[in-house]
Amino acid sequence: MIFKRIMAFTFLVLLLAAQGTGTHQYRIGPKDLLLIKVFQVPELNTEVRVGEDGTITLPLLGKIKVQGLTRYELENKIATLLEKKYVNNPQVTIFIKEYRSQTALVMGAIKKPGAYEVVGKMTILQLIAMAGGITNEAQDRIIVLRQRGKMQASIVIPIEALLIKGETKYNIEILPGDVINIPAVLNIEVYVFGEVRRPGVVSLPLGSGTTLLQAIAKAGGFTERAKKSSVLIRRKDAKGREIKLKVNVKNILKGKRPDPKLKPYDIVYVPESLL
Repeated sequence: MIFKRIMAFTFLVLLLAAQGTGTHQYRIGPKDLLLIKVFQVPELNTEVRVGEDGTITLPLLGKIKVQGLTRYELENKIATLLEKKYVNNPQVTIFIKEYRSQTALVMGAIKKPGAYEVVGKMTILQLIAMAGGITNEAQDRIIVLRQRGKMQASIVIPIEALLIKGETKYNIEILPGDVINIPAVLNIEVYVFGEVRRPGVVSLPLGSGTTLLQAIAKAGGFTERAKKSSVLIRRKDAKGREIKLKVNVKNILKGKRPDPKLKPYDIVYVPESLL
């Protein structure tokens, strides 16, 4: 089954996902929460969130531009500023407690949906692995929504090509701000009664599988007493009025008539043949 193969492949990717994603490459940005410590000068220790303008305000030093710096670059910058006026050979350590500025959002048919920090160069396979892998409710594609300024783009990636065939052109780099949506299969419910083997509520995937023959097959197929030439479909229109459609399934099976599409909450009735 395709999704079992996808899950096995994703498990292998999990083993490699962390490679090449060290936090030293992360570039600080607005809304990140920083914990700053100066060795042997505890009064300078502080926890501060980066402002929308990309700056922080520190004791003694005032406002400092930090956006775009790695934590090591910022450590050196603060140490240099302190050494000029206040502290000899200061030892500055910075810990990023919350990554808010450079994240990608993963949603849909994924085991651990949520926001993930984009650290260094990250591919979509690495991000999927970090999020626990794709579930078997996924459709056949991944949609990456990307916005840069006023420009918006939608990138469609076939799951089979990416995970099964391993086509590297689909293993795109993920950028901060990307939204990765893995659509789940949507189902509709219809009711099948009368001369079928398992009458009752039938759940069908929204799309190509929502036909009369699919519903009858899901209900176990016709019984020996079924009158296939007079199957009735009942549904409500937009104004709540009932519509009745009589279908000769024999003509569908012979290729003379198309297999009619069903709508949510349709009622299918298969009458009994009197012969």
